[in-house]
Amino acid sequence: MDMNEAKTTFDHDTIRKWVEERDGVPATVAGTESGADEAGILRFDFPGGAGEDELTHISWDEWFEKFENESLALLYQDEKSGGEPSTFFKIVGR
Repeated sequence: MDMNEAKTTFDHDTIRKWVEERDGVPATVAGTESGADEAGILRFDFPGGAGEDELTHISWDEWFEKFENESLALLYQDEKSGGEPSTFFKIVGR
């Protein structure tokens, strides 16, 4: 399999490692929370991305709690076609 092909996982360690290797942090889309105790739409904030104006940083525990409650998976790409690390991802249903 080419490294620039998309992969799918719901393994917490794999997800966290992939995000942190790219200096990303767990986040939600600002204003999409459904109550004080529930995270909104899940995203990651990478350097040069949308930033905290559009995203709210949350803990990994909060992120994974929502991820599991919604039975989600991560579709992601390790490398771009040129070989540099990719930050492409999509949160999908399992």
